[in-house]
Amino acid sequence: MKIDRIKMNKSHGTGLFDLKDFKRLGENVTFEYGVLVFHPENIEIGDNVYVGHYTILKGYYKNKMIIGDHTWIGQQCFLHSAGGLEIGRAVGIGPRVTILTSQHELSNRNIPVYFSPLEFQIVKIEDGADIGTGCIILPGVTIGEGAVVGAGSVVTKDVPAYEIWAGVPAKMIRMR
Repeated sequence: MKIDRIKMNKSHGTGLFDLKDFKRLGENVTFEYGVLVFHPENIEIGDNVYVGHYTILKGYYKNKMIIGDHTWIGQQCFLHSAGGLEIGRAVGIGPRVTILTSQHELSNRNIPVYFSPLEFQIVKIEDGADIGTGCIILPGVTIGEGAVVGAGSVVTKDVPAYEIWAGVPAKMIRMR
């Protein structure tokens, strides 16, 4: 397979941000040292939100990232909103959580995956849910109200309200 050289001619920017650039920024929001924010014009953050050290809020030129009031986002998280990301109120997101909202289409074997078109799907995390340290949440997933996802889990399908899920891939463990 021969791949022609690709000229990279456009950066996604530095991730440095000004508070006035957000679509909405509530009161009493804490951004710890090293937080990077891309496309803040498409990011809405509620009141009393904490964003931990070295987290990346990867907004996108279209679709929105919405983070509800009283949400806590741990250190070194990667939150991606190309397909849209809605995080409810009073959600806990542990350190090193990754939330993805796009993936490459895999139907055409004649081209490298890297060159395949992207598919975009929204991720929703409903009010009062808790996402454990190091979880990965894949595109199109909804985490229901009050649900818990155990540390290190990979979530590939919807988690119903008030259920506790864990594992790779994540499966129901029990009800809350």
